[in-house]
Amino acid sequence: MKQNHKNTFVAIMAGGVGSRFWPSSRESLPKQFLDILGVGKSLIQLTCERFEKMVDPSNILVLTNKMYVDLVKEHLPQLPHANIIAEPSRNNTAPCNALLALKIHALNEDACLVIAPSDHVILKEDSFISNISKAVSFANENSALLTLGIEPSRPDTGYGYIEMGPEAGDKVFKVNSFREKPDLDTAKKYLSEGSFVWNAGIFIWKASEILSAFKEKSGQIIDVLSEDLSQLNSDAEQAYIDKVYPNTEKISIDYAILERAENVYTIPSDIGWSDLGTWNSLHAYLDKDETQNVTLCKNPSVQNVSNCMIKSYDDKLVVVDGLEDYIIIDEKDVLLIYPKSKEQEIKQVRKSIEDQRFL
Repeated sequence: MKQNHKNTFVAIMAGGVGSRFWPSSRESLPKQFLDILGVGKSLIQLTCERFEKMVDPSNILVLTNKMYVDLVKEHLPQLPHANIIAEPSRNNTAPCNALLALKIHALNEDACLVIAPSDHVILKEDSFISNISKAVSFANENSALLTLGIEPSRPDTGYGYIEMGPEAGDKVFKVNSFREKPDLDTAKKYLSEGSFVWNAGIFIWKASEILSAFKEKSGQIIDVLSEDLSQLNSDAEQAYIDKVYPNTEKISIDYAILERAENVYTIPSDIGWSDLGTWNSLHAYLDKDETQNVTLCKNPSVQNVSNCMIKSYDDKLVVVDGLEDYIIIDEKDVLLIYPKSKEQEIKQVRKSIEDQRFL
């Protein structure tokens, strides 16, 4: 399979903070570098190993913030150091995708890019690789920008949705529209119609194709990054990125390109996917006891407790009684006790904390 993908490059996006997983995910050690599943490997390690079934490590790149470069090297020692792209500022996902395309296109004009987050869980890896391979083939044969769509299992209000149009190939569908995160009634409507999939943020396109789209739809970003393309893939690359990258427009790839382009396609996929974006999603993913609790503790004493997420990885005795639908996260310097129904507020709680020691 690797021989069939010699022109395929994988980019793992690993620059986020994971603020909704606070207080376990911190500015200095975000969730992609945590063994949040308790399997002995970090999320970014699991992501990289998944793609190594398809391409050689030399064709896997990581886009991350400058402050996480050493962490990437520690977690993924099999990758060449030149394959770690360090962003000097957080300018959202459009600029980093443009930078990646420019860098890889300069190395290989026939390159096809697969872009994926570093912190998602995919249980059905064979189906995932099969759908990625299908998308790569379609991108190589057509003028197309592709995204994997996740076949929805419930009317979830936490994801953006993709409205599928007519079939353009073997289970490849034209995208009619992208929809923002809906309310519950709208999500139920999407599910009943059967033509909507979740937007997982996993993209596949030729480097030349996405560069053409940037030039047409978001020229400012390309103009800024193209000041001196001879600096890319050289010893001067990082200094060049440090100079020009902060001047790019701060905008997502969805708003800059995908919602404006006419050649966007999706492949509906059943791959056992979870974005693990919140404590609730981790609770839903992990095995639960008879009262629907997830208890990640060495010494728990839990009674009259149901549907709770309880985490404490040290030897502390954790005693909980009489709680329902709560998140309890015990770190060495922070204790979080929060209603599950209000978990979307955790990101704002983190923002409100002024003492940097706890961020």
